[in-house]
Amino acid sequence: MKDIKKILEERILILDGAMGTMIQRHKFSEEDYRGTQFKDWEQPLQGNNDLLSITQPEAIKEIHRFYFEAGADIAETNTFSGTTIAMEDYGMQDIVYDLNYQSAKIAKEVADEFTKKEPNKPRFVAGSIGPTNRTASMSPDVNDPGYRAVTFDELRIAYKQQVEALLDGGVDILLVETVFDTLNAKAALFAIEEVKDERNIDVPIMVSGTITDASGRTLSGQTAEAFLISISHIPMLTVGFNCALGANQLTPHLEVLSKKTAFGVSAHPNAGLPNAFGEYDESPEEMASQIKEYLDKGLINIIGGCCGTTPEHIKAIADLAKNYKPRQLLVDSL
Repeated sequence: MKDIKKILEERILILDGAMGTMIQRHKFSEEDYRGTQFKDWEQPLQGNNDLLSITQPEAIKEIHRFYFEAGADIAETNTFSGTTIAMEDYGMQDIVYDLNYQSAKIAKEVADEFTKKEPNKPRFVAGSIGPTNRTASMSPDVNDPGYRAVTFDELRIAYKQQVEALLDGGVDILLVETVFDTLNAKAALFAIEEVKDERNIDVPIMVSGTITDASGRTLSGQTAEAFLISISHIPMLTVGFNCALGANQLTPHLEVLSKKTAFGVSAHPNAGLPNAFGEYDESPEEMASQIKEYLDKGLINIIGGCCGTTPEHIKAIADLAKNYKPRQLLVDSL
């Protein structure tokens, strides 16, 4: 298969859209989440979307298919919460390896299906590595600012287990995404580098932060440039932003990255901002028209969608992006 780094220089690659948005369409019940494997589990499991890779694998496969059919080059695994730390909420720390492995395997099977049909458009799988539900930089207790709910080492160990399982399942890329605390991301990157050394492999890494509000900073207080500087010691395929904001609000932060980095730049914004019910109203056409600004300004190498985006959104973005050249990479960036 052609090297993704080479393809990145030739055209803008399309990342898929929201896994959670598509899962919600199924309206899965508690029993659906449990499947036969976990029918006697002591804790409620509804809402544990990652678990569906084990209990409803056909549904997850179908979602990957929809996104590839819409024009996606890269599918993210259904593993956003696939660490022992995040799975503690469900008492499912012991199934984390299997959960990541199965999610990667499912996505890779579908990617291979599409690559076989269209060898000139190879499909890739990105192992989704979420931020966990804890932060290493800040205290969750307003009365005890020195307290931390998790340590760097605990994060490193949890991420390492996830990374090993994703690689064993066949992912092509590792995507550390929705980074709200750069210290958490650094633990994930440290774990990835450890696994790369131990296995003597090189795997492309994407890192995607999230700007949480109009101040233009991450939750742990970094500007786009500070975020970039603090992770640039790691060799990356791309650095970018996702979630939190709609496409319009993300533009100035992508401009900063585009001007300052030798790596590729990625973006997968939400379909606008959520309404009062937490739903996303922006149509595929509206979202694509905003993303056109990224393309006109030559800001990106990879584009996709986050919360609220569907295969229809990805198709509109893919149809638009094919008319543009990717952001120019520096010769030695990758």
